[in-house]
Amino acid sequence: MFRPITRFLRAPLGLALAALISTTAAHAFETRASAAWVMDETTNTLLLSKNAATPLPPASMSKLMTLNMLFEALRDGRVTMETTFTVSERAKAMQGSSMFLNTTDRPTVEELIQGIVVQSGNDACVVVAEGLAGTEEGFARLMNERAKDLGMENSTFANSSGWPNPNQRMSMHDLGILAMRFIREFPEYYGYFGMKTFEFDGRVPTNHNNRNPLLGLGIGADGLKTGHTSEAGYGLVGSAKQGNRRIIFVITGLQSEAARKQEAINITNWAFRQFVQKTVAEEGKRLADAPVWMGTEDRVGLVLAKDLSVLLPALAQNNVKAEVTYQGPLRAPLEAGQEVATLTLTLPEMAPITVPLVAERAVPKGGFLPRLRTAARVLMEQFSAQSSPL
Repeated sequence: MFRPITRFLRAPLGLALAALISTTAAHAFETRASAAWVMDETTNTLLLSKNAATPLPPASMSKLMTLNMLFEALRDGRVTMETTFTVSERAKAMQGSSMFLNTTDRPTVEELIQGIVVQSGNDACVVVAEGLAGTEEGFARLMNERAKDLGMENSTFANSSGWPNPNQRMSMHDLGILAMRFIREFPEYYGYFGMKTFEFDGRVPTNHNNRNPLLGLGIGADGLKTGHTSEAGYGLVGSAKQGNRRIIFVITGLQSEAARKQEAINITNWAFRQFVQKTVAEEGKRLADAPVWMGTEDRVGLVLAKDLSVLLPALAQNNVKAEVTYQGPLRAPLEAGQEVATLTLTLPEMAPITVPLVAERAVPKGGFLPRLRTAARVLMEQFSAQSSPL
């Protein structure tokens, strides 16, 4: 009877990869932020998580959700960059960071994007909310619904601007989801986050410079949004690209602008210097083989369907463990490229990485004689196992 069992291969594969991997754990970064989340966007590798699922006051960082709603409206064709919105008395009366809009103004969508990104305009956020949903309260309900759709399980919204409210909460992980979404889903708009200055209608307010402290430092920073209230402290959703790698980080709870800037610089340096991206195995390279039941061949090679590139700690050597898992023997027929096993890399102080392995070639179902030989071999193996002394 055909009875597949789970099989593990450890030592042979580990030895095969040893020559390709020279690595061990980087020391975990001890952040001064009360909550933080750091991701290598290029390889989807989580580098740091501290209270990252805790809902916290997001301050102006929650404006990213307002921008997401606006970018989705642009993508869907509900508005264009040239669409103009009216400015209500409520929007004009907003305190705090401002685009300094008047009720006679008719800002375009593009101007509002820049006013939110660069000037952190609370008034601009209300204009967008009312322009898309009629009221800010209605817009907040839409934000909450959309957040759930995007997997932002620890976020609730009461307004469009991040103005202090007990029902305005976001986790660092949820803010990271938005940052990654902008980079991957809206690359045509992402460039706005790197703008250093913006002046609406020739006006030169005191806050026409982008508050992101990393822009212009030469470390690849190109986004995204700062935030500050007395309750939340100083926070930043940031991203930087160096070479082929991009990182995204979210921090909050810093005590000053200077502390926020230094912490952001420290995290950026750590993320780029303490990890290295490597191709540890190439597409089509046989990493193991597995027995085949009732096929024209007794075994088949297990290979990667594409190059395996992973992010690894960069300081020492030979602490990566590799394991192949499959339900074997594999049952014929098999197609070339069919997923039949998994490869799991266990890295020091990092989450395991699991990728599929596929059959190296096709193995058709055998005729009468191959099946007879296979059955005889299996019976002999079972008989030998039962006869072996304990």
